Amino acid sequence: MIFTNSKNSNFKAEFEELLGRGKMDIAHVSAIVGNIINQIRENKNQALKEHIAKFDKWTPKSDDDLKITTESMSKAYGNLDAQLKTALHLSYERIKAYHEKQKPRSWFDDEPNGTILGQRVTPVDSAGLYIPGGKAAYPSSLLMNVIPAQVAGVEKIVVCTPTPENEPNELLLAACHLCGVSEVYKVGGASAIAAMAYGTETIPKVDVITGPGNIFVATAKKMVFGDVNIDMIAGPSEIGILADDSANPSHMAIDMLSQAEHDEMASSILITPSQALADAVKIELEVWLQKLPRQEIARKSIEERGAIIVTDTMQEAIDLMNQIAPEHLEVATLSPFELLPLIKHAGAIFLGHNTPEAIGDYMAGPNHTLPTGGTAKFYSPLGVENFMKKSSIISFSKRAINEIGEECALIANIEGLSAHEQSVRVRVDK
Repeated sequence: MIFTNSKNSNFKAEFEELLGRGKMDIAHVSAIVGNIINQIRENKNQALKEHIAKFDKWTPKSDDDLKITTESMSKAYGNLDAQLKTALHLSYERIKAYHEKQKPRSWFDDEPNGTILGQRVTPVDSAGLYIPGGKAAYPSSLLMNVIPAQVAGVEKIVVCTPTPENEPNELLLAACHLCGVSEVYKVGGASAIAAMAYGTETIPKVDVITGPGNIFVATAKKMVFGDVNIDMIAGPSEIGILADDSANPSHMAIDMLSQAEHDEMASSILITPSQALADAVKIELEVWLQKLPRQEIARKSIEERGAIIVTDTMQEAIDLMNQIAPEHLEVATLSPFELLPLIKHAGAIFLGHNTPEAIGDYMAGPNHTLPTGGTAKFYSPLGVENFMKKSSIISFSKRAINEIGEECALIANIEGLSAHEQSVRVRVDK
């Protein structure tokens, strides 16, 4: 772990290392992924079955074996513990309520001369959602991807999830039933991305692909982008924390570990002007690590990609965090809303001592699919707009084209596009 002070002579090099935390060696796997995509495009279901046999260790006997039945989803939901069922329903309702507020609206503007300009917002016809499966299945990821697509009005929603040894995750199936999803396929990795991007005999081609995944999934999404739209190229999970001396060291430590336990490549970064807090958090990290079932993963993450930085002022801490542009940002200070205007880049911002990042993963309402690796400088969280597109609306009256037609024709003439020029002039009164 980097435990440092911004005054240190080697701090610039240490900080540069943090800024490179999200780099994935996509070039290293590009040839492998490209080959998988080509096989799916050429051989479709046959290639899917071969990939499933190779990567998931079971062989589909027919095309029907690729699909999970709605009966099995209904059964999984029926077998849910009552408390868990209540929790999932509460999560669903909160996520839906939040995303309904995001939905963009169509609009029209009438000008006095008869011009009508506007914007029409419509959903895509189909969306493909990739949800990690097997023992590491996350039903919360299904909710976070399905719900904004449903709110957008997408008619066809396709879910792909890997099923190692042909054992679908029952909790994920139950979440599919809760969300009303009927098309779920037992396909994972780059193969699933290719199948949804180009279609097979069983899996339909979609317009947009969203959802988290490993480096092979991320690389495949990057390669098919342009043939379909995607949400983002997401890397390992990360958390940034801005804290002052009012923060609880134990809380800060477990919040850092809440991301570290995801995988060894996750990043957990605390920046504070309080040396006392920094020292205490370092101690508390070890206390908590001893208690975690996923201690080995969390420890490697903290040791190799964790950081605690002490600054002179909170403003300096904020400036450094803006450069990092973390996926999740906790502001654990006495007056967090006073700092909010100073924060420029973060996927999701958690304000106050009672708002841990984990509440956003499951229950708060905003989407937990967020930009990583500094891409919060130009990407946004997954939302309803990822499943919608806009059309410009233009209508001119005779009076309107007479008023600005000559100027339009002049610009077309200057650009040397005479057909453009004449298509306007023939409509303008001489």
